[in-house]
Amino acid sequence: MAIVSKGEYPVIMMDSVDKFHGNQLVYVGWDKHKLINSAMAFPLPPQMPFKALVHEVMPGCYKDHPDFEKVVWDDSVIWRLNGEEFTPDFEKSLEDNGIDHKSLVRFETPNLTGINGVGM
Repeated sequence: MAIVSKGEYPVIMMDSVDKFHGNQLVYVGWDKHKLINSAMAFPLPPQMPFKALVHEVMPGCYKDHPDFEKVVWDDSVIWRLNGEEFTPDFEKSLEDNGIDHKSLVRFETPNLTGINGVGM
């Protein structure tokens, strides 16, 4: 059944950055660890240091996975920001690392391949 519009349909963004009281949504996903099956969304201040994301925010969601405590946050972790590989500066803010509203940060730990090496 065809529908005919009688005028312009208003586009109302319910998740625009102005709705987050100074925060922005940042999605974080752990590649090749399917026990955690999708990226998680966090409302975070743009001024938050990247190291706070890694050491204070992420453990709240990932600490139950047996591999998480084994992660060595050095050059062995592969980071991607919105699909492009990048090297975060742990001392700089999310904003200074190029992370903005609705950014997707993914990390891969090549030396950890999931529970018993099966990507779980």
